[in-house]
Amino acid sequence: MLPFLTRRQILQSSGAGFGALGLQSLMASDGALHAANPLAAQAAQFAPKAKSVIFLFMYGGPSHVDLFDPKPALAKYHGRAIPVWKKEDAFMGGKTKNVAMQSPYRFAKHGQSGIEMAELFPNLARHADDLCVIRSMHAESNNHGPALFQMNTGFMQAGRPSMGSWVTYGLGSESENLPAFVVLLDKLGAPVNGALNWSNGFMPAAYQGVPFRSSGEPIAYLQPPKNVSVSQQRARLDLLQRWNAEYAEANPAESSLAARINSYELAFRMQMSATDCTDLSREPDCVRKMYGLEAPVTAHFGRNCLLARRLVERGVRFVQVYSGGNEGPKAWDAHDDLKKNHDLHCAETDGPIAALLDDLKMSGMLDTTLVVWGGEFGRSPVAENGKGRDHHPKGFTMWMAGGGIKGGLTYGATDEFGYSAIEKRVSVPDLHATILNQLGLDHERLTYRFTGRDYRLTDVSGEVVRDILA
Repeated sequence: MLPFLTRRQILQSSGAGFGALGLQSLMASDGALHAANPLAAQAAQFAPKAKSVIFLFMYGGPSHVDLFDPKPALAKYHGRAIPVWKKEDAFMGGKTKNVAMQSPYRFAKHGQSGIEMAELFPNLARHADDLCVIRSMHAESNNHGPALFQMNTGFMQAGRPSMGSWVTYGLGSESENLPAFVVLLDKLGAPVNGALNWSNGFMPAAYQGVPFRSSGEPIAYLQPPKNVSVSQQRARLDLLQRWNAEYAEANPAESSLAARINSYELAFRMQMSATDCTDLSREPDCVRKMYGLEAPVTAHFGRNCLLARRLVERGVRFVQVYSGGNEGPKAWDAHDDLKKNHDLHCAETDGPIAALLDDLKMSGMLDTTLVVWGGEFGRSPVAENGKGRDHHPKGFTMWMAGGGIKGGLTYGATDEFGYSAIEKRVSVPDLHATILNQLGLDHERLTYRFTGRDYRLTDVSGEVVRDILA
């Protein structure tokens, strides 16, 4: 005897039939706040400065003392112990010694603001007056996994919603044909923790990030099977909608099925329109050249930066662009040779990031797009194996541009060695609170009830860094 199947089970299993779309991350689940359409655009809690966020995530830990936070004291102490270092802060305890290592790079002041940057960023330097460089960031873990979780979700353990999920939950999407939260990965793969970095956690699955593939079709199975026509796809969805209407009429308190059908509708609309967004050949040759799509070293990251611009101009709320794949030298994880590692990754990203800022400014979108740059932590001021640098969360640098943030500003400071944030310290929850604030969301009021408790991205701390707001 065949087992009895409910409509819900039929619909869930039917995803393999019409929706071999590979868009599982778009499927809603029980408990959606906006049951009929969890991604419907929502009003901000107060007037926002930004509509969307592009988070340029330099996975592995870019070195603040070699890029944005020059420390002459490291040259003075080069080869000698520095008084502030503590052995227990080393992640690579057997390889990292209390021996100061001067930066191999020259620094110069740029723009009217005189922001100092390393020579590795000749193109980004043009935008010095657009940047707010926060030199006093600090985090809690010197291990990639927990540090990535904290920077992405506000918590060092798995299971919490990511920042993009919180933004999507709070504001929904302005696009009817694209996900609200998109992740663009490095060509060498995802960072440690994988999809947990853009997870919806305990929220409905509709709010998790949708990763676009690094080569080929950005979205797996975006095109319907060759033997299935558009009219057939539409007919299948219409049938599901009729079933859903019958079920909803008989069970008015049950809303999760409607949310699931909405996710299928989004997947169908993506088949009709996402190709237009991801087809970069539609861009003028001058724009493609500006992003470095013709040069092997910049082609991949440039492609992702250009795609990020195309996504936010079509209403996507949160785009996370990763630089650095997998582990070790493939990421900004400069244990063995700081100069070799950062020479490569800065060359890959400098031009495309500058092009993204140029493009957003020319179109007027920088005013309403918050661009964030940084990694999960910084690098140690002392040497590992003579010419590398270890993980270091006690003090590091991130920068923001656009979206109502003051440009041409350096905020906070580390000590003379770049070891600890000592002035105007900014925690990860502070950073998260500030990003939400620019989107018109109060981090203390943006809550989600789970297991009898109201959770928030910033947990029980976090303050908006108001001194950097324009």
